[in-house]
Amino acid sequence: MSSSSQRFQALDIFRGMTVCFMIIVNTPGNGATSYAPLNHAHWNGFTPTDLVFPSFMFAVGNAMSFVMRKWATLSQGQVLGKILKRTIIIFLLGYGMYWFPFVHWNAQHELVANPFNTTRVMGVLQRIALGYCFASLMIYYLKPRTVFILSVLFLFIYWFILLLFGDSGDPYNLLTNAGTRLDMWLIGPDHMYHGEGVAFEPEGVLSSLPAIANVTFGFLAGKWIQEKGKDYEGLAKLLLAGVLSVFIALSWDWFFPINKKLWTGSFVFLTVGVDCIILSGLIYITDFLQKRKWGSFFEVFGRNPLFIYLLSELGVTLLYFFSTGERRQPLYSWIFQNIYKHAGLYFGSFLFAVSVMLACWLVGYILDKRKIYVRV
Repeated sequence: MSSSSQRFQALDIFRGMTVCFMIIVNTPGNGATSYAPLNHAHWNGFTPTDLVFPSFMFAVGNAMSFVMRKWATLSQGQVLGKILKRTIIIFLLGYGMYWFPFVHWNAQHELVANPFNTTRVMGVLQRIALGYCFASLMIYYLKPRTVFILSVLFLFIYWFILLLFGDSGDPYNLLTNAGTRLDMWLIGPDHMYHGEGVAFEPEGVLSSLPAIANVTFGFLAGKWIQEKGKDYEGLAKLLLAGVLSVFIALSWDWFFPINKKLWTGSFVFLTVGVDCIILSGLIYITDFLQKRKWGSFFEVFGRNPLFIYLLSELGVTLLYFFSTGERRQPLYSWIFQNIYKHAGLYFGSFLFAVSVMLACWLVGYILDKRKIYVRV
């Protein structure tokens, strides 16, 4: 196996681990009884779950470092067309995911259309689309050093915006931070996430600015691996870069708290640092030690990541949409209450999530065996 393909395998495993964990944390049988590491930090702070989404964006950038050679053979118009097309498709898939199944049951148990004026506009795939778009343009037109400097600059610009335009006494407040104020004005409360009990968009417009850095840093890590990751020195430097990034994050946390929902600069440095450490470990195992069979399970997720993620989200939506019994209990909660709950509230909730993940893996495995890879 060539060095390039080996690096692709490490990336597939890394990306697959991210999707695997993402499904588990998103589909607990009972959200109120999820194990603590499978929940996001309430506000400031960090849990393993908070690493999932930024790791996916890091993997997007990492993968981009391998397609740059293809872009070199295309005209500027072709490259920009590809970037724009992929951005629009991913964004619309994210929007459609929140609109799905496009109808709902009213109080009389009649099907009525889901209104456009209450559909969430921003979200996970939308942030990936915007991060990919701006990172791609930066990478295509600018030198790597400039990309790095501009990415770091984004983190500080975002920090200053929060300080200048947020609440003067508490600029990082859930409701009065500058990002929430912009989202309330630009997209309106009806189009925002309400999982916090109020209108607050964790994937808002303003916080998409620092999220671009997760993609560009992923690209720079991938470029480093291709150019200088063939020996122990190159791999050690990637590992050291990860450790340094974590140190910067913990130091910055004193002034700019690590916060996933605000996507703070310290959060970016922490997640990028951990990702570099994990990725260097995966490369060491798969490339240097030549041990690859163990990662085949995760590679299934890594080869169709967006499709499998969408499958998990739409599948869960349908389980909530269909109901059973006289009380019209959603099928999702009925399955947990009548099957998985017998294993215990916490462990049963975890088993439910693992079952959803394995069901998605099975679909991915069938697609992989048939060499079917859904690209956008």
